[in-house]
Amino acid sequence: MQNGMNHQDLHDKPKTKPGLFIWSILVFSLVIMAGIAGVISFSIVRQLTLAGIQTPLPAKQFSSVGEPTPVYSAASTPFPANAASPVLQPTLTPWDGIGRVTVLILGLDYRDWEAGGDYSRSDTMILLTLDPLSRSAGILSVPRDLWVAIPGFKHGKINTAYYLGDAYKLPGGGPGLAVDTVEQLLGVPINYYAQIDFGAFVRFIDEIGGVKINIAEPITIDLLGSGSATKKRLNPGVQVLPGEWALAYARARNSEGGDFDRAKRQQQLILAIRDRIVSVETLPVLLGKADVLYNELAAGIRTNLTLENATKLALLASQIPATNINQGVIDEKYILFGQSPDNLAILIPLIDKIHVLRDEIFADTTVLGPLAPGNTQERMKAENARVAIQNGSTQPDLAQRTGQYLLSLGVNVVDAGNSQERTTLTTLTDFTGKPHTSLFLVDSMGISAQKIKQEYDPNSTYDILLILGDDWAASQKMP
Repeated sequence: MQNGMNHQDLHDKPKTKPGLFIWSILVFSLVIMAGIAGVISFSIVRQLTLAGIQTPLPAKQFSSVGEPTPVYSAASTPFPANAASPVLQPTLTPWDGIGRVTVLILGLDYRDWEAGGDYSRSDTMILLTLDPLSRSAGILSVPRDLWVAIPGFKHGKINTAYYLGDAYKLPGGGPGLAVDTVEQLLGVPINYYAQIDFGAFVRFIDEIGGVKINIAEPITIDLLGSGSATKKRLNPGVQVLPGEWALAYARARNSEGGDFDRAKRQQQLILAIRDRIVSVETLPVLLGKADVLYNELAAGIRTNLTLENATKLALLASQIPATNINQGVIDEKYILFGQSPDNLAILIPLIDKIHVLRDEIFADTTVLGPLAPGNTQERMKAENARVAIQNGSTQPDLAQRTGQYLLSLGVNVVDAGNSQERTTLTTLTDFTGKPHTSLFLVDSMGISAQKIKQEYDPNSTYDILLILGDDWAASQKMP
């Protein structure tokens, strides 16, 4: 029982001999690493707490503990057809054992449980893909603050999909809706999911003798616990990190790149664990500890992977050289920084650029959803977004002149007038999700990333509202 829901069908796992299980560690070590971003495993901490405190925790919305990200308009966007449905295992397309196979790795946000909620958001999403034909693999990290359309709901941060799936008891629950959301974003089929418990992670790393990491720059990590003694500094160079330190290294967000750097460290650890497992020195030790490792891992993974397919994947993973593993992070090159209607910091995906990254990760052996044809201007025209312009500057007739200019570029300007408020910086607000038009206007007009907003309103009479500021009036970009 987890989050007050019956997930027995998801937790049931077939039994096997540890000897058959040892190569599956190759796959599950990748799985283990995906969610170590949380303060500690959501499920392990909850189970330990409930073991000593048998009163149920009250359900409530997220608080400001650790500044968790609030759910955007979840209460006002129900999924009525499935509101009373039981939580079932997601219905995903099984792997045929021949073609490419893709697994979505989910790590949960411990802060939601700490705040007293019954349901959690995902804190980490990593897409793992393996291709038997080309003997290649890919790892793609998806940031939690990415602003996307969640099937059956309004736009929201991608990490809320898991929460909504569980909270509304949709078929497949949190994992099912998370999978649907990522599939819709990336245009790739996902065969399996895995949600991770990380209580066993520290023990696992210690059992394999630590993990060798090349620290690129000084970083302060925070070991589990409280007090100043938990703060440790890692200096540049190759170091062998014990389990507790490796966990803290992957959790750290205090580098300049924040969550983007954290995603890269997680991938670095995934590959370091792989290298450790397949080394000549480590493999005999693992074989001797197969019983212990099996018990640790089997208890800590919630997945729809069968033992048979896990074993096949493990054998496949063992045959893929490190040079054939493509890595990618959806970072600042693939997004625009923006604000939600609730004034939260969000990441607006640049879909075409993300799909190029996707194609690099998935190489050329899978037929994926096509990119929109043509350049940015052609895609903007094909989108045919309705654009309204309001003049918030001190320069008269700026909205009308800008409207004529944008019409000459192919923008579908439907209204031009004056704003009731004066503004220094030009603001773009997208009401219905028109990324190509937004990107074209941002590039053409030099709109600041801090002034790009998303306010989902399917009933809006226009798709995008431009409020022109003094910066545009002074830019002299119009002929």
